Amino acid sequence: MEPTNLNNFQRSSTMRRSLRVSRNNSIWRNNNNVFNRSSRIDEDHEEALKWAALEKLPTFDRLRKGLLFGEQGVGANEVDIHDLCNQQSKDLIDRLVKVADEDNEKFLWKLRERIDRVGLELPTIEVRYEHLNIVADAYVGSKALPTFANFMTNFLEGLSETASLPPEVLVRSAYTLPSPDLTCGISLGPPGSGKTTLLLALAGKLDSSLKMRSLVTGKVMYNRHEMNEFVPQRTTAYISQHDLHVGEMTVRETLEFSARCQEVGSRYEMLAELLRREKEANIKPNPDIDIFMKAAATEGQETNIIIDYVLKLLGLEIRADAMVGDEMIRGVSGGQKKCVTTGEMIVGPCKELSWMKSLLDWIQAPETYNLFDDIILLSDRQIVYQGPREDVLAFFESMGFKCPDRKGVADFLQEVTSKKDQQQYWMRRDEPYRFITSIEFAEAYRAFHVGRKLWDELAASYDKSKSHPVALTTQKYGIGKKQLLKACIEREFLLMKRNSFVYIFKFTQLLIMALITITLFFQTDMPRDTMDDGEKYVGALFFGVVTIMFNGGFEIALTVFKLPIFYKQRDLFFYPSWAYAIPSWILKIPITFVEVGLWVFLTYYVIGFDPNPARYRKKKAMQNKDQVTFSNFLFP
Repeated sequence: MEPTNLNNFQRSSTMRRSLRVSRNNSIWRNNNNVFNRSSRIDEDHEEALKWAALEKLPTFDRLRKGLLFGEQGVGANEVDIHDLCNQQSKDLIDRLVKVADEDNEKFLWKLRERIDRVGLELPTIEVRYEHLNIVADAYVGSKALPTFANFMTNFLEGLSETASLPPEVLVRSAYTLPSPDLTCGISLGPPGSGKTTLLLALAGKLDSSLKMRSLVTGKVMYNRHEMNEFVPQRTTAYISQHDLHVGEMTVRETLEFSARCQEVGSRYEMLAELLRREKEANIKPNPDIDIFMKAAATEGQETNIIIDYVLKLLGLEIRADAMVGDEMIRGVSGGQKKCVTTGEMIVGPCKELSWMKSLLDWIQAPETYNLFDDIILLSDRQIVYQGPREDVLAFFESMGFKCPDRKGVADFLQEVTSKKDQQQYWMRRDEPYRFITSIEFAEAYRAFHVGRKLWDELAASYDKSKSHPVALTTQKYGIGKKQLLKACIEREFLLMKRNSFVYIFKFTQLLIMALITITLFFQTDMPRDTMDDGEKYVGALFFGVVTIMFNGGFEIALTVFKLPIFYKQRDLFFYPSWAYAIPSWILKIPITFVEVGLWVFLTYYVIGFDPNPARYRKKKAMQNKDQVTFSNFLFP
């Protein structure tokens, strides 16, 4: 053959071979697709059969069972919610919220879509405050020092007249949290503008002495209900800037205790109604979402699933088993501790949360500022602006002030009302600048379209009967007295185990002191004849009492150190005072008996109070004999 024809033949042969190979590969690929498609069809069919079997169960049983997928999202198995282990719970959260910053919003929308699909109404809260006026007494200079003389002087002066600061006046307004679209607002203003006072008033955490002395006027209403008609401390929460936690507890244990005290499992009735409506409408929910909602509403499992979710949401998952720490114990970082403070309230039933100083560092970034929906700007105890974030710059431009392009909006809002920084934002070059006071801003805001709309909303009537039954919490504590006592006992026992070194040290110290004492008062037979003998008796007894008393002095330091944490949790209605005090008293009684028994066992016979242990039985027999003789004398 000619070379050209030979080359053509080789090329054609190569093409035929490659064609055959590609056909074979495509055939195998098609066969694989067929097999995969067939397996998926079988799995979907099997899942449908299992779901149909669940739908036939009574409502109570359907609330306890669900379809749980494997680690890769395949192989659905019917599980009992009560048997859901920690690893299964964690795997479920990982599938729902793999990356908290990216997937959490999608997860929340899935929850919302499932509820909206059956027309179930969620509880919402409208918070209104009208003509709120707060006056605080203050002493300046040396009179403010906490001395006994100042206390008596100020008390006597207070009986005749009250020295007060200018009142913090909050103009009539309304604020809604959370609305059906999950409104999130931020309060801005320079120091001393009244931000903290406003948030404390909304959360019902103002000092009770202010109300008793009629220093608080105006109204704060939730769904048009007065603050005395429900328990505001359990409906809303003010998250303090101070991170007060028990340093010996881990992050997970801290959140678990908070969840147990606040009762996170109050969603059972809502879930039962949701399942009933879905069954009537023949709606099949997402299995993972279904498992999550059932676990969050089932007693015994609600804390595990909610805590795993909160740990994932706050980025504390990798530090869940680390000690929180304090000044003496190394624990989590400051930022993580702030997240623990927030997580304590997120795991509870509170429907409105208020932060203060913890957000100041976060809002510096424009991206973080843009996450908020509404703005409340305060200055000199006046609300300068309240409304949508998109309209705040337009309001100040109408007043003649413009935010520079490279300036952060949050910084601009805090400086535009300041007398020192206001002039640099003046945009009307053809008009002379003059300082605009906070009162002028507040009056102009009422004429602005946002202010007019707000006043119209205030004028509209509100039907209190339309308030959701579970929107406002009326019970002071989340769980019963027995459950509260049990939770506090378990926490106290855990802290005793974590502080076991203290008790070992106490026993060792008591042992050493007992050995020293028996060498000091050593005598096998304590004489009882003279006054000097009595002094020895009294000295030995007094030394024993003092030793036992001072040996318990360690408990005073531990108790005082935990008092700020107790005050915080008591004011948040985690538990009453007796539930905190009784467990410590009960669990310390056995330790006290052991300490006293150790001291008596080592010193009683060596000191010579009674050198012969057998004499106790003889003395008891003689007493019984004397009683019999006396009885015979009386009744011969």
